[in-house]
Amino acid sequence: MNEQINANGLEGQLFMPHGEPGEDAVIILHERYGLAQHTLDLAQKLANDGYVALAPNLFSRWQGDKEALKAGEVRVVMPDDDIALAIDQAIDLLRTHKSLNIKRIFLMGVCQSGRYPFVVASRRNDISACIVFYGGTQERDWGANELQPMAMPDMLAKIHVPSFFVYGEADHSISIENIRRFRNTLEEHRKSYRMRILKNSPHGFMNDTMPGRYRPDDTKVAWQMLLDFMQEVRNGQWPQDTVQWEFLSHTSPGYDFSKNVRQA
Repeated sequence: MNEQINANGLEGQLFMPHGEPGEDAVIILHERYGLAQHTLDLAQKLANDGYVALAPNLFSRWQGDKEALKAGEVRVVMPDDDIALAIDQAIDLLRTHKSLNIKRIFLMGVCQSGRYPFVVASRRNDISACIVFYGGTQERDWGANELQPMAMPDMLAKIHVPSFFVYGEADHSISIENIRRFRNTLEEHRKSYRMRILKNSPHGFMNDTMPGRYRPDDTKVAWQMLLDFMQEVRNGQWPQDTVQWEFLSHTSPGYDFSKNVRQA
């Protein structure tokens, strides 16, 4: 059963698993296109796998051209404080929902929203894990500015939960050097992580609404990795008194980021 959310300025959709809802929820954050069908499909997929899934619209207060946003013709960049407020509201909704008894919340960022789990996890200590699919590592996500008052390395120093990442070798916007910088920063701050790079996968390889990008086999592999990681967190296999680093990369010997092109 799905539920439309529109409360205190928070818009979105809540997806319930079949049967009795458990104690675990995922807040899945959308790509640059806003709360599009792909994000809702991923939320439904999480619910099918037994998780309560909440997909908030982070741009609900934005007054620009929604059709241009959906088409990727404009890019919306919200202040970190506004993003944190929206996600805080989403967390509060899950914690207080009359039909739920949520004890663990995973924050999942995809593409543009890959930075946002760390914005929130660096500010509060009741998140179970950060999850990122092909995002969060670009130059625009790394430094501090007027909209992003804290640089990524400083946020990573403040988190206290494990992180899970999946990237693609053929990503046109994220280089392996970007990924390694993120990995090295996590290790410098002794933060636990699992990070995977999939060979030949482009940016957005899970998005089946974009045929040029979609890679069904890689999507299946990555999704199982995600489910395995969350189950391990639920089982207590990523304790805070242990620092765990896992990096696995499959790439071509002749990798050249300059040859990666944007897929439609």
